[in-house]
Amino acid sequence: MATGKINVSVENIFPLIKKFLYSDHEIFLRELVSNGTDATLKLKHLISIGEAKVEYGNPIIEVKVDKEGKKIHIIDQGLGMTADEVEKYINQVAFSGAEEFLDKYKDSAKDSGIIGHFGLGFYSAFMVAEKVEIITKSYKDEPAAHWTCDGSPEFTLEPADKTSRGTEIILHIAEDSLEFLDDSKISGLLNKYNKFMPIPIKFGTRTETLPKPEDAPEDYVNETVEIDNIINNPNPAWTKQPSELTDEDYKNFYRELYPMQFEDPLFNIHLNVDYPFNLTGILYFPKLGSDMQIQKDKIQLYQNQVYVTDNVEGIVPEFLTMLKGVIDSPDIPLNVSRSGLQADGAVKKISNYITRKVADKLKALFNENRADFEAKWNDIKIVLEYGMLSEDKFYEKAGAFVLYPTVDDKYFTLEELKEKLKENQTDKDGKLVVLYAGNKDAQHSYIEAAKDKGYEVLLLDSPIISHLIQKIENDNKDVTFVRVDSDHIDNLIKKEENTISKLSDDEKAALKTSLEAYIPKAYSVQLEAMDSKAAPFIITQPEFMRRMKEMSQTGGGMFGMGNMPEMYNLVVNTNSDLASSILNTEDKTHQEHLVKQALDLAKLSQNLLKGEALTAFVKRSFEMIK
Repeated sequence: MATGKINVSVENIFPLIKKFLYSDHEIFLRELVSNGTDATLKLKHLISIGEAKVEYGNPIIEVKVDKEGKKIHIIDQGLGMTADEVEKYINQVAFSGAEEFLDKYKDSAKDSGIIGHFGLGFYSAFMVAEKVEIITKSYKDEPAAHWTCDGSPEFTLEPADKTSRGTEIILHIAEDSLEFLDDSKISGLLNKYNKFMPIPIKFGTRTETLPKPEDAPEDYVNETVEIDNIINNPNPAWTKQPSELTDEDYKNFYRELYPMQFEDPLFNIHLNVDYPFNLTGILYFPKLGSDMQIQKDKIQLYQNQVYVTDNVEGIVPEFLTMLKGVIDSPDIPLNVSRSGLQADGAVKKISNYITRKVADKLKALFNENRADFEAKWNDIKIVLEYGMLSEDKFYEKAGAFVLYPTVDDKYFTLEELKEKLKENQTDKDGKLVVLYAGNKDAQHSYIEAAKDKGYEVLLLDSPIISHLIQKIENDNKDVTFVRVDSDHIDNLIKKEENTISKLSDDEKAALKTSLEAYIPKAYSVQLEAMDSKAAPFIITQPEFMRRMKEMSQTGGGMFGMGNMPEMYNLVVNTNSDLASSILNTEDKTHQEHLVKQALDLAKLSQNLLKGEALTAFVKRSFEMIK
């Protein structure tokens, strides 16, 4: 039996590992199962190039929990180690040897799937174990070896009587980690980290009833058998070519990823690139609607089919973190515990690639079946609008498929919209005015007034629309967006002709004085000469101030405007009969009633009449019709 000290650069690496190196102790299982996977895939590669003259068979990795003995066993049927290799890879902290293997076979092993280069994978065992044993037998014709270490730098290495190829790691679980002896805990961790590992993973057995033979007698009792409980899917959808998969395959994989998600995704994007980096994956567009409070961190990051994290910030452009799915890349640089990204130029390239791929897919979907794309628009628009705001590369491509719906459910791209509106909605200064509503019901009367003029009105109701139209206006100097309730209809798109007021300047001044005596200070009174059939009182919200306030509330815009009180204009039609009645009545009480009733009616049309004011309005209205 040999004894010795592990060659480490500090006196005792194990307390360091346990306290500082890994932020989450549960990942010991991921690391050790990954090492077993590597050992198996290395053997497969050596057999394929003729360097190992053994049968590959159907190897599995087995995880066993021994509650009474307070032990966990991780057993693989991979290439195993000789005593010399244990000395080299374990005692010299060269770890799994994956980097050396990949370097030695760099040409032929490029696509072997070996996980590798994760640093201190094996030593994560000491986060939960007070003692670790390795019993290993190489595929080479050499004796098995038995390595033992109690968490200090001292180890023992002696021959073992193991006859089957592969490695068994035995963890003697420490008192502060006994939770890991619970079957459901281990099952949960295997399901979290190793669900899609490329080698089958066995955890226990399950009973299965055999089908009844056709010629069985009536009193036949169905046989039951114990079969290995394989907890993973070694060939998940993202590892296959898109041509191998049907729509149903993609939906089934989505359900496998998100068992508690009962709605199917709208569509998927299959990522598959091998230059200038390796990346595969499938992204799904779930139904999102207009709610910005969407739970992110639903895209899972894998590295060679090993789960790493669901925090993909930096790899996936931020606007796509609202999607779901999987990304797998061996080229994403992780820190030593595999729980975080390292800053790297490759990460930005990957993010740019994903942006481009998503844009290309959206364009293809739009071109292939526009009607279907339009039907899904309200469920995906928030992602695309956010993408236009946050990613210049996406914005450049978005013109080909981003839609602008009208209140009548017609859909236009921006260029189509310009062509459609230019004849009727260009103002006297040559500017194209795009009218829009944020709420069809709340702004119904304003929408109808615009439609009476033959104008198209868009329905733009996402919470970030103010930011987006600001960006579009900056890039299209001949286009301006104006919400339909921001002024009376003749002022929204100013034409050459002006309506003449029935009232003289003196009468208008007197009317304004009378109105301001009863109108709250929150309203700025404006007298306008309009069609006599137009509404006598109209409440509007100035476009610029309202938009800046909305932008400030959702991040951006003018600093501090989000807390400003709402500002409204009260536009009074000087050509209406009501304006003349208010001006000419000498009964001040009646004049006040007229003004307040008209103001409340205007507020009612803007959904601004609430609470005590609404109660008073109803009471006053009943008094007037007695």
